[in-house]
Amino acid sequence: MSIFDNKVLLITGGTGSFGNAVLNRFLDSDIKEIRIFSRDEKKQDDMRHALQSPKVKFYIGDVRDKRSVDGAMTGVDYVFHAAALKQVPSCEFFPIQAVRTNVFGTENVLDSAITHGVKNVVVLSTDKAAYPINAMGISKAMMEKTAIAKGRALGENAITTICCTRYGNVMASRGSVIPLWVEQIKSGNEITITDPNMSRYMMTLDDAVDLVIYAWQHGQNGDLFVQKAPAATLNVLAEALKQLYQIDTKVRIIGTRHGEKLYETLVTREEMAKAIDMGNYYRIPCDSRDLNYDKYFVEGEEKISQIEDYHSHNTKRLDVEEMKQLLLKLSFIRKDLGL
Repeated sequence: MSIFDNKVLLITGGTGSFGNAVLNRFLDSDIKEIRIFSRDEKKQDDMRHALQSPKVKFYIGDVRDKRSVDGAMTGVDYVFHAAALKQVPSCEFFPIQAVRTNVFGTENVLDSAITHGVKNVVVLSTDKAAYPINAMGISKAMMEKTAIAKGRALGENAITTICCTRYGNVMASRGSVIPLWVEQIKSGNEITITDPNMSRYMMTLDDAVDLVIYAWQHGQNGDLFVQKAPAATLNVLAEALKQLYQIDTKVRIIGTRHGEKLYETLVTREEMAKAIDMGNYYRIPCDSRDLNYDKYFVEGEEKISQIEDYHSHNTKRLDVEEMKQLLLKLSFIRKDLGL
């Protein structure tokens, strides 16, 4: 892949699901080096032994510690910033930890990237940052604001370009309900569902990587990119898994957990008012206004009240058969089913 020819890519939080997907995509390309930055030495050791690749370099550190970030940033061309606290319940009980990693940690990564002359930084966010109701989403929303503000301040002709991606549920990523339900099915236990009517966007890890690469190729400072994605209710997802594994497992409803939404919003109506339709993606440019409000707020924006959010209740909804076809893209399910 010539766009990465002889380049150095740093992935923060690189031992997670997204980092592994990027490695699978680029290891056989002409990229010079991929740096994995994370605080989990066990996962790094496992990854090192599994890959045995001279292209992959490992850096122990924490985005909260700027000195460790600086040590990994020297000589880097591109950064995919995926390091974050992502679990909704744990962030609810430890919100300051979410702030320290997701907000201050992101600031450290961006400041370091700017100082070291990195060409492109793509910051990975989540649908929970749109109209956030939980600590994880609020911290991710502040992460987006931090990245967009840095990008806006840098301007169009800066050495470094900073943009964000926001995507929904990535199937079978760490903490995803799909591996949990598969394990419950295989163990003969009940499937535990919070609310059957909850809807969630359904994206594969490859979709997530595609979105980040698209943002990296097309982004300008302060941009936010969203991929159009289908959604399904938890009831449809559970039924699809039961049919694939050919087991009529009982479903037990356990109720909504701390900080969970009935549906997820990917683009707010305020953002939709300025979103640019790029086909499979929305590009949302940053607000270029400054603090001299009197120049801008003499009149309001009428069309905002006429626009609807883009959320998992009004996007394309998958039925059971469509959900089954999407699940068959997951390698561990294909392996389970002998495909």
